[in-house]
Order: sequence, then C-alpha cells, then structure tokens
Amino acid sequence: VQLQASGGGLVQAGGSLRLSCASTEPSFAAYGTGWFRQAPGKEREFLGAISYDGDRVRYAEFMRGRLTISKENEKKPVNLEMNNLKPEDTATYYCAASTRNTLGRNPASYDFWGQGTLVTVSS
Repeated sequence: VQLQASGGGLVQAGGSLRLSCASTEPSFAAYGTGWFRQAPGKEREFLGAISYDGDRVRYAEFMRGRLTISKENEKKPVNLEMNNLKPEDTATYYCAASTRNTLGRNPASYDFWGQGTLVTVSS
C-alpha cells in the first residue's frame, strides 16, 4: 500500500496547516491511519491516529487542543489540521497505515508509510 502525504510547505508562526493522507489502494479504506513527525536529529514522534471509519481518534497529549485528525468516511483521505504553529513544529510529517486499527503510538504498530511532507514554520 502506497501512501501519499501532501499539504506541507512554509507556514508562519501562529498560522495553521492542513495535511492530507491518501492512497489509491482500495485496502486503505480498511486501515487505521497514524500521523507522526520527525525533526532533524530527533526521533520520530506520534501525533495522533484515527480508525478506518473515523469513529475513533487518539491524540498525543502534548498535541491536544492544537491538532484535529479527521476522515469523512472509509474511502476518503485522512486529514490533519494543526493550529498555532510554532517554529519547533518544523519537521517532516508522515502518515502511516495500520492493518490492525490499533491507533498505536509506536511506529512499529504501522505496516505502511508515506514518504513524508516537509513543514517549515518561520518565526
């Protein structure tokens, strides 16, 4: 399953961004999706995840209030919206699909990964 994350770019501090994760593979509709990010020199960190049908969402505690992950239905892309961006949010953002729909925090919970989209927040 190939995933495509899109929507990254240059954003000013205090602004917001919207990323999208999609796949042309029909099986993607049955998988949970997680979002991670990785800044240079740092480990990949979990941001949040959503079940295949959009009914269950889990957020990393440090992202609560700034992050919304959504999905209209099983066949639609998964969206990530983040507000009040800060320079420390600069990173490559990845989406990943889990065949087990566990909404796990551990990257090992995910079976397929997108190539990542770079988000740069300017001060």
